[in-house]
Amino acid sequence: MSRRRQTPWIHRNSRYLIGAIAILGAINTAYITATKLLGAETACPTSGCEQVLSSEYAYILGIPLSLFGLLAYIGMAVFALAPLAVKGENNQELRRNLDNWTWLLLFAGATAMMVFSAYLMYIMATQFVAVYGINSICIYCIVSAIFATTLFILTLIGRSWEDIGQLVLTFFLVGMVVLVGSLGVYANAGLSSAQTDPSAPGQTGPAVTTTSGQAELALARHLKQVGAKMYGAYWCPHCHDQKQLFGAEAVREITYIECDPSGRDPKPEICQSVAQKVEQATGERFGFPSWEINGQFYLGTQSLDQLADASGYQGPRNFQN
Repeated sequence: MSRRRQTPWIHRNSRYLIGAIAILGAINTAYITATKLLGAETACPTSGCEQVLSSEYAYILGIPLSLFGLLAYIGMAVFALAPLAVKGENNQELRRNLDNWTWLLLFAGATAMMVFSAYLMYIMATQFVAVYGINSICIYCIVSAIFATTLFILTLIGRSWEDIGQLVLTFFLVGMVVLVGSLGVYANAGLSSAQTDPSAPGQTGPAVTTTSGQAELALARHLKQVGAKMYGAYWCPHCHDQKQLFGAEAVREITYIECDPSGRDPKPEICQSVAQKVEQATGERFGFPSWEINGQFYLGTQSLDQLADASGYQGPRNFQN
C-alpha cells in the first residue's frame, strides 16, 4: 500500500503567512503615508527618525516613498490571498492557474521589495547613521525591511518550485532592474542640496523657485526687525515649503538658523538649546521648521498670515505665494 505524500506545513499555510505579513507591512507604511500627506509629525522612538522620513530620500517626485511601499504590500496581500477565495470543484482549474501565476508574481514582488529595502538600509547607514549617530535610525524603515525579507523567504520556501532555473533568472532580472532603477531615482539625491558655489563649505537645500512680492518682502523685513528666527535643516522638505512661501528675494531677509552640522553656516549648539526651550514651553518635540517670535515658539510650516499675526505685522497682506 502506498502512502500519500503529506504536504509540508509551510506549504499549506504559506499564503496565509504571506498575507498576514503583507497586511502588517501595509499598516506600517499607511501610518507613515498618512502623517506625510496630512503634514503631521511621525511618532518616532528615536530622536532622528523624522530626519530620515523627511529627507529627500523619503520622496520620489514629491510623493512620499511610503505610499509606494503601501501599494506594494497591498499587492502582495492580494496575490497571496486571492486564490484562496476560489473554491468549489468546478473552479479547480481556475484555482490551479491562479495559484501558479500569483506564486511567480509573489516571488518577483518580494524580490523587488527586498532588494529595494536593502538599498534603503544602505542609504540610512551611510547617509544618516554614519553622519548623525545611532539616534538617526528609522525604526519604521527597519521594520519594513524585515517584513520585505520575510516575504521573500516565505515565497522561496512556501511551495515546491519545479523550475529552479526560472526562479534564479527571475531573481537576477528583477534585482538588477530594481537596483538600476533605485540608483537612477536617487542619482541626484544630495546634489540638489549642493552649494551653487562648489567651493563654499556646507550644504543648502533645493533652490527657492518662487518670486517675492512687496508684501512678502515687507513681512520678511519686519520679522527680521522684531528678532524672529526660523530654525531648520537644509534637507527638510517642510523648511523648503516655508521658504517657497516667502519667495527667493524675501527669504534672504529672514533670520534662518541652520541646525544640521553639515549645512551651510550651521549652529547646532543654538538649536540644541532652543530644542530644550521648545519642549519646556510647548510640551512638544522640537522639529523643522520651528519659529521663535517674540518669545513664543511656533512649530511646523506657518502661513504668511500666521507669521504676520504672531509678529504683530501691520503691512500689506496681498501675499502672492
